[in-house]
Order: sequence, then structure tokens, then C-alpha cells
Amino acid sequence: MKPFLITLLLIISILSSSAQQFKLSGNIRDTEGVPISFASVYIKNTTKGTSANIDGDYRFSVESGTHTIVFKAIGYKPIEKELTITADLLDNIILSPEAYTLSAVTINASAENPAYEIIRQAIKARKKHLTEVQAYTTNVYIKGVQKLVGAPKKIFGRDVQRLLDLDTNRKGILYLSESTSTFAYQRPDKIHEEMVSSKTAGENKAFSFNKASDLIINFYDNILLENKLSSRGFVSPISDNAFRYYDYKLLGVTTENGVQINKIQIIPRRENDPVFRGTIYIIDDSWHLVNADVYLTKNTGINLLDTLNISQQFLKTDFTYMPTNINFKFNGNILGFKFEGYYIGVYSNYNLQPSFPKNYFKGEILKITAAVNTKDSLFWINNRPIPLTNEEKFNYIRKDSIAAIKNSDRYLDSMEKVNNRLGAFELIVTGYTINKRNTGKRYVFDPIYQSFFYNTVEGFAIKSGIVYTKKLEDNSYYNVRAEGRYGFSNKTLTANLAATYHYNPIKKANINISGGSGIYDLNNYGSMSLLGNSINSLFFETNYSKFYKKEFTNIGTTRMLMNGLQASINANYSRNIHLSNTTDFKVEDLKGEHFTSNNPFSPDTETPLFPNYKALTITASLNYTVGQQYITRPEGRSYQPTKYPVIDLTYKKGINGALNSSVNYDLVSIEVSQKNISSGLWGYSSFIIGAGKFLNNKSVYYPEAKHFQGNNSLFSVPDLRKFMFLDFYLFSTDREYLEAHAEHNFSGFFTNKVPFLRKLKLEEIIGASYLTQPTKKNYSEFYFGLSRLIFRATYGFSYNGKNRVNHGFRFSYGF
Repeated sequence: MKPFLITLLLIISILSSSAQQFKLSGNIRDTEGVPISFASVYIKNTTKGTSANIDGDYRFSVESGTHTIVFKAIGYKPIEKELTITADLLDNIILSPEAYTLSAVTINASAENPAYEIIRQAIKARKKHLTEVQAYTTNVYIKGVQKLVGAPKKIFGRDVQRLLDLDTNRKGILYLSESTSTFAYQRPDKIHEEMVSSKTAGENKAFSFNKASDLIINFYDNILLENKLSSRGFVSPISDNAFRYYDYKLLGVTTENGVQINKIQIIPRRENDPVFRGTIYIIDDSWHLVNADVYLTKNTGINLLDTLNISQQFLKTDFTYMPTNINFKFNGNILGFKFEGYYIGVYSNYNLQPSFPKNYFKGEILKITAAVNTKDSLFWINNRPIPLTNEEKFNYIRKDSIAAIKNSDRYLDSMEKVNNRLGAFELIVTGYTINKRNTGKRYVFDPIYQSFFYNTVEGFAIKSGIVYTKKLEDNSYYNVRAEGRYGFSNKTLTANLAATYHYNPIKKANINISGGSGIYDLNNYGSMSLLGNSINSLFFETNYSKFYKKEFTNIGTTRMLMNGLQASINANYSRNIHLSNTTDFKVEDLKGEHFTSNNPFSPDTETPLFPNYKALTITASLNYTVGQQYITRPEGRSYQPTKYPVIDLTYKKGINGALNSSVNYDLVSIEVSQKNISSGLWGYSSFIIGAGKFLNNKSVYYPEAKHFQGNNSLFSVPDLRKFMFLDFYLFSTDREYLEAHAEHNFSGFFTNKVPFLRKLKLEEIIGASYLTQPTKKNYSEFYFGLSRLIFRATYGFSYNGKNRVNHGFRFSYGF
């Protein structure tokens, strides 16, 4: 028995020794002694490796034994070294510039540019290369660094150095984060990532926002980075129509591991096209892209940044080339704040023939558990593939020390006391907030500027509310809003209370109940803001908004039944009361202008639009988002914008007789919508199509009708569902209807070609709306205009059938 145990222990010891791992580290420089940033280091004939940091330092774990280690970087001749690893090893490397020569290429005056044929072959093979990898898994390490390299002394009167925790020169790292994850992909667009570890400087309890899918850039796609840096994306240098946008120059050829690599400079044909500049590397015969070092500038239409450099290195696998690392380096200047930084992703342990279980890609694109930020410093020392620079080490130490102080009860209590102080700005503009950290309670008071308004029904009026929120276990919470409103002309006080219990954030599940009384817009959409209506009424003698009073009780619930499918049901009982104007006060009596009555159908006479009535209604709806994707975090799910249509199906029943309810109707409706449908360089489109029918309309009072979002105002908040010229109230219906809206944003396709307009980065908009219902058949609108950020100006026309009925400008602001 004893010899057996000794033998067993010996075998275990041998196996343990053979599997032991050691650290291979060093520094990579060029022949001039300059560090080579982000060079690739990997074990030959494997996808195990790492990348050097920005200072050229590298470090990664290697199993004991003899290995051939490859060191390579774009523009340098790779080195292969056979190393026997029996302990931690330090090995500094010097890479020589790659000698790309044209000696093998015959060039004469009448010959075609030799780069053209190489690019033609690469374009011809593009689709094959795009689809040759149907699925893969890989391990990903991501590091993001954002630095401030210059700033003004003060902003809004506050010291920038203290505000952003900078050095005396107002410089320093603003954001430093690392993460490791496993990433899976399946064509055409299925992804799933699970974060393994996360570390953010100064935020020990925070979770990194790093996401491997954000770093994906595939030059075999025709258009890259759509809706990321600009709304229309950028043309790949090997896209199908690349010759329209690029010229090419063969800088030379070299041979690496028996294959010829062509170094080609990509040159924009026009200065301001959405294209890259830089160098790409393509091998002969298979025409794979094996390296890329390209950049974008302001001229290309990128937002917020001055320059973005993208460096991508590839690794030979079984039958293709896969990215081994990708680096995004950027810089910019916003309002005197000069910044720079980088995000790097290192890929290792590729599996190009994975077997995924059924329903593996179920919509969850990233999963982050509570354990990912609990890894200690020893974990990061052993698993961080890119060494930290000295600046980054210091930043972690400094910010983690500061965070320890800031997370202490004493500091948090003092900051809570300071933040809970009432100030004029909070009271008037943002609203006053009181946080109770220890009890999970929060009180938010409405700002004063929203509280005062004027209309011809209530006169000068005041409306204010408070929201109370209480956090519970498992990230559930409930909030209660109390609101009061008083009109000084009609001497009417209304008040209501609404409570919502969010009991399952993962399922977006809640129960809500409300009751009380309030003054509401007749079309139940809110024709325009209280402030906008106040300005129009007081200064222009136009009282667009019309109101009624509702006393109500409401209860409902919402829950996600399955990914993408959300259901809700709501029961409402109300007493609805018509209102009349009680004042005609205005700042100035304009000639030719006069207030209209509160009945939009009889503007010159105050007659009731509907009798006072009681209504019991039940509304059930299903909302389905095709291809819904989401990120799971410990606090809940974050649903991502969809690339596919959203379908809403709603049924509303007006119940007659119960609780003296006098309504009697059945309305069924369906709506299909989709936003940001890509058209490549031509921008993107959005649309909404809705249709409905009252299956029964025996008793439908005006507030119960189907309303549409009209517009009588020159200024408004943008909304695709909003018509430009349709009256707010006159064309609601209690029968069938069909409504459609479509808009296309060319994203600067035309204005980018006009020198003056190009600098303004204006985006061209065209759109159309359509409505047909029994009292408003074949109403249509067409418009065109320009937008920039949150502002837009359009000019449009409206038609009843073929007859034009209105035209003019409309301006909007907001999101």
C-alpha cells in the first residue's frame, strides 16, 4: 500500500509540475530604443498570447516547457524565439522596421497602379472572407483609459482641478477600467458575452461598462461604425464601391512565413468623404487583410473627437486570420477640455468550431454578475495580460485610497448633509432632492419653473409635486408621487396620488395604483407644454390647449412575459367633467387675435363638448420587440435599441352599466414601428404605421375617442408621431383609422459637399405623414429640413386629398 501511495504522489507531482505556469515578461522596443506600443506576443501555432502596453511592456503566463514565442507589431519585422520556460523569465525584445520593397514590382509610365489589382482581388474575396467564420468563442481582455491633458481653470465658477481630481496642471486620468470576459459569436449577428472580472479605478463597487461587441470592427463589411461616431458610418477600404472613395499606393512587399504581404496606403479621393486614411496589409493568393493601421479625422464627420486611430493586428488560425488585438486611440477638445485616451481589446484562445447549446443566443448580449468586481489584487497580477504603466498603477492606488475615504460612513454622511442643502438653483431649476442613504429613501421636489403657468380655463395656476422612493432588497423599489394643482381664476383645487411597486427589475414587472383628480388635456397626449401654452396665451392671444377635469381611480400591472414580449393590463374608473374658460387676461391685446372657447368645435361659443359622465374602462396591451437584446447587470436589465420592428397590440373596452359607467365601446389597434434603419452612406430611416377600429362605438364621449398628435404651434418638441399642421383636436375619431409616419435622415450626405454647410455638420431630413378616417380622409403631409444635435427646422406642406391646405415652417428642439 505504501509503495502505491508514493507512486501516486510522484505521478501527481509530475503532472502538477508539467502543468505549472510561469510569467514571461519584458519590454519591446525598436532599434532606436523607442517603446513599441501594443505589440503582439503569442505562442506560435496557437491563439494564446497578449499585447504590450503603451510603454512596450508585456507579461503573460506560459506553461513550463519549450515554446516558440512570436513578437510582432505593425510595420516591424516579426521575431520568433524558442524559449525554455522553467521559471519566471524576463526577455527584452528589439524589433527592426520591416523592409517593404518595390524591387519585385515592375512599374512604368503606361502601367496600371500595382495596388489596384491587389485591392480588386481583396474586394472580390470580401464576401467569402466575411462569411468564412460562421461562429467562434474567445477570451477578451479590455482596458480603457481616458485622460485630460488640458483644461480651463474654472467652469461655471467651480475649480476644475478639484472638481475632476486633477494635478496642479489640470491633467490626469479621468477613467481607468479593465475587464476580462468570454465572448461568443454566431453569424449573422448573434453575440453573447459573460464578464469574468471587472476593475474600475476609484469605484470598487462599480461594474465596468467595457463591452467586447463595442470593439468589433470588420473591414470586410462595406460600412463600418454606423451610428457610433457618426450617423452614417464610414466606407471600408475594401468595400464593394471602395474605388469611388479611395485611391491606393503600393508602398512595398515583404515575405513573412512564406507568404507575400503587400503594404498599401489608402488615400481619400475627396478630403471630406466618410473614409479612412492610413495603411492596410493584404497577403497574396488568399487576399486576406492581415493588419490595419488607419485613422479618422474631423473632416470625415466624426462627432466629439478630433482624431481616432484604429490599429488591428491579426493572427493566423486554422484556415483564416483572426484579430489578436485591436486598439482605438483618440483625442479631442471640447470647450477647452483637451482629452486623449485609448481602448484596447486582446483576444486569445479562439475556438472557430464551437458547439452552442440550444437557445444559447437568447437576447442576452452581456451578463455581469455581482462577483465580477470582487477579484483581489492577486487575481489581477496573475490574470492581467497587459501590464499597467506607472501612471496607471499610481492612478489605481490614489483613486482607490480616495474611494476608501469617500466610502466611509463619516464621509458619506457629511456629503449627504452637503448635497441635501437647499439652494436657489435646485429650488428653481433642477428640483430639490433629499437622499437618506442609510434608509434607502429619497424625496424629489418639482422645480419652481415648472410649477407656474397660465391658461384661459384656470387663469394663473400652480402645480407642484413630490416623489418619494424607497429601495428594497433584491433591487426592487417603490415610489409614490403626490401632486396638487390650483387655478386662481376657476378657484379649483385638484390633487392625486400615484404609487408604483417595481418588484422584479429583470422582468420589468410592476404594479401601479393611482387616484384623485386632475386637469388634463382633451386629447390625452398633451397638445403642448404648459409653458408653451402660457407664452402663446399671454403674449400672442392664442390659447391652443383645451382642458377637462377628471376624478379617477386606476390600477394596473406590467410584466415581461418572455424576452421581447411585454404585457400590461389596466383598469380605470373616472368621472369626467367638461370645463369652460374663466378668464381672458393677456399681456397685450393683439389686433385681429382673440381667445377661442374651451370647446375646439365651437371656438366662438362656450358650449359643453360632452356631458359630465362616468367611465369604467379596461385596457390590455402586448408589446413585442423583435430581436430584443439586453444586458444583465446585478441591479437589473438594460434593454438595448433594437434593429428590428416593434409591434404594439392594444384592446380597450368601455364597460357600460357597471358603477354607473355610461361608456360603451370596444377599440382594437395595432402599431408597427422601427427606428434608425440603416441605408449605409445615405443615412437612416424611421417609420410608424398604426391602424385601429372601434368594433363597437355605441357610447364614445370625446375624451374616450382615438386622438392624434397634431400641431398648431410654430415651435414644438420633436416626435415622429406628431403631424406638422393637423389640428390638435378636430380630427379625433370613434370609428376606424389608418395613420403612418416616415422620416429619412441623410446624415449630411448632401451638406457635406457644400464647404460652408460642411462645417456646421447639418443633417438633411425629409419626411411624410398620412391619416385617413371617416371625417378626415387621405390627409397627408410632406416636409424637408435640416437638423443639428437637438435643433431642427423644417418646411412642409399638407394636403386634403390632392388639395393643398397649409404650408410653412416648423421648428423643434429637444430629444
